Amino acid sequence: MTTAKAVDEAITVLAQQIQITPVSPPGADKLVNLVNYLSWIVMLAGIAALIYAGGKFGWERWHGGAVESPKIILAALVGGIIATSAGMIMNAVVTGGA
Repeated sequence: MTTAKAVDEAITVLAQQIQITPVSPPGADKLVNLVNYLSWIVMLAGIAALIYAGGKFGWERWHGGAVESPKIILAALVGGIIATSAGMIMNAVVTGGA
């Protein structure tokens, strides 16, 4: 057998397409349910932080003192943006941006 024939056969074997049928792992629906609950908790925590910061902002405005509430509002908004886009970010990472 010549070298060219061996390389041709090796390339033919390597070029064959492998059929894969994806199957959900056991308990995947429970994991998805847990992630949905966690996303609701994160959303409620962000709303609670915005309400707290709004109340603190009014308190600081009424009584004077250091103004810390805009930092809390900004942190809650940035955290909400990251939490909301986490699914899209992970989808882009897993699929390679396609």
